[in-house]
Amino acid sequence: MDTSNDYMDMEMRIIDALKTVYDPEIPVNIYDLGLIYEIRVNDDKSVYLKMTLTNPNCPVADILPNDVKEAVKYVEGVEKVDLEMTFEPEWNKDMMNEAAMLELGLL
Repeated sequence: MDTSNDYMDMEMRIIDALKTVYDPEIPVNIYDLGLIYEIRVNDDKSVYLKMTLTNPNCPVADILPNDVKEAVKYVEGVEKVDLEMTFEPEWNKDMMNEAAMLELGLL
């Protein structure tokens, strides 16, 4: 990638893709829920994501990470997606953005 604008554009498209993936137990997308801790676009057009789940014992723990990788993989320009799962820090409702809180009636 040549410029910081290219990185920012790809990151915005990645965020848009992440917003199409929903936690099946909470009617809010994973990005607004705050489940994505890090997005890094590399020079080789690979994408590194660090994410968590709302609960380590989440019933979709085997499915949701694959859904995330698939959504990002289809972003134009992405060659590879590496996803790291973490539970540090542990997710809590304070990690949700304002849109998620509004949607869930918490504001």
